[in-house]
Amino acid sequence: MSTAAPLTAPLMALSIGDWFNLFLYYLSLSLLAVGGAIATAPDMHRFLVERQAWLTDPQFNASIAIAQAAPGPNVLFIALLGWNVGINAGGPGVAGWLLGALGMAVCMLGVMLPSSLLTWTATRWGHRNRERRGVRAFKQGMAPVVIGLLVATSWVLARAHGEWTTDWPLWLLTATATVLVWRTKLHLLWMLGAGALLGALGLV
Repeated sequence: MSTAAPLTAPLMALSIGDWFNLFLYYLSLSLLAVGGAIATAPDMHRFLVERQAWLTDPQFNASIAIAQAAPGPNVLFIALLGWNVGINAGGPGVAGWLLGALGMAVCMLGVMLPSSLLTWTATRWGHRNRERRGVRAFKQGMAPVVIGLLVATSWVLARAHGEWTTDWPLWLLTATATVLVWRTKLHLLWMLGAGALLGALGLV
């Protein structure tokens, strides 16, 4: 029987260089966020959890789950990731809160700045040239890329769940939610609520 990973990461000190590297990482990742920031979650997991060990698996998954359930854009999960990095670096108390706020600012500024400027510029150009064959082909070609990135995100989240290969209720819930999203107009909040209820009851 596997034991659950700890919710908090060991206290670690981040240097100015670490914060700068975190900012540079999100600057570069921003330009890869095709289909939204959530599509780059697998690489964030690789960098923050596996490579740097600044976050634990439960912290990473909780940041995504809370941000997806809350109103607002899904990019807010990056703010929570930055917050948790800062809290882990500063520990409990005022230092943790201050570094948590710094982590949010570093991550959000890094991920928003390049993509916002590029999107603004490309959208204006694309609208002016929307009838060109190349523009139409680009839009159609990006659809499978976005789907693949979202599947990779789902894979990372499922793998961190534990014994995911034999957890048939998890796969049944995933398949049901996929069919409902595909074939109905049921609001996503109802499915999130149903998933939360099943999780609270220990069924998934």
